[in-house]
Amino acid sequence: MGIAITVREYLEDLDIEYDIVEHPLNMTSVGIAHQADLPTNCLAKGVLLKDESDTLSLAVIPADRIVDLARICKTLEHDVELASEADVVKKFDDCDTGAVPPIGNAYALRVLLDERLTKEDEVYLEAGDHHGLVHVKGAEFRRLMSGAKNGAFSRAV
Repeated sequence: MGIAITVREYLEDLDIEYDIVEHPLNMTSVGIAHQADLPTNCLAKGVLLKDESDTLSLAVIPADRIVDLARICKTLEHDVELASEADVVKKFDDCDTGAVPPIGNAYALRVLLDERLTKEDEVYLEAGDHHGLVHVKGAEFRRLMSGAKNGAFSRAV
């Protein structure tokens, strides 16, 4: 499949410098990081969330952590839960199932960015398939996340 069309067009529209890092098939972010010989804290993963009014948001967190729904609910001042697989497939229809690019702005989603990722010099992102990662410098990643709500949105596994 390669890089998702929406992701590629968004990167090009923002004139983001990036390259693609290929990796063997793996269905987990931590597994991908290990196979690609990358630190797990530098691999950003997207987790789709839904609130009581069916509004979708994307939490962007390091691959070695899990979403902290309690912190997100407190920050947003309303309840959210993990979105269903059907919601993920529908929203990311140009991506392989489960390969959620953590670039919510490209998909018109509110983005909740875990502050740990803002401190990284290099960040890797799902490209929309299970074989490639988008690699960007930290400054480019911060540009990609422009407008995101930053906070402590994850916790250790």
